[in-house]
Amino acid sequence: MVDRIWSYAPEFNHPDTRELTGYTVEATDGTIGQVDRQADDSGMRHLIVDTGVWVFGKSVLVPVGVVAGIDTQERKITVVCTREEIKSAPRFRTDRETLDPEYLARVGSYYRNLPPRKSA
Repeated sequence: MVDRIWSYAPEFNHPDTRELTGYTVEATDGTIGQVDRQADDSGMRHLIVDTGVWVFGKSVLVPVGVVAGIDTQERKITVVCTREEIKSAPRFRTDRETLDPEYLARVGSYYRNLPPRKSA
């Protein structure tokens, strides 16, 4: 069974074949940053988002299960989380964490336990 937090919603029609690097990421209450890179090959699909100065120049790991929309014309991804929820997620420090099952389990659990919202 595939964990939905790590999978795009079916209505996105296989977005893992698209290059999303450089897309702006919008939370429900404002911009988070830009997609620095994406991981589509591990079964635990996620985006690494460069937050710029918003979170002191850090990056955040965002599971694709929280993606609410992908606008290829505007090069924008919307997510169902608030900026504060993303800022409060388990801290992303290095690319090694994208291969760490314990870290990914913490991230998945955190996002799975956020209050449910409807996609935009």
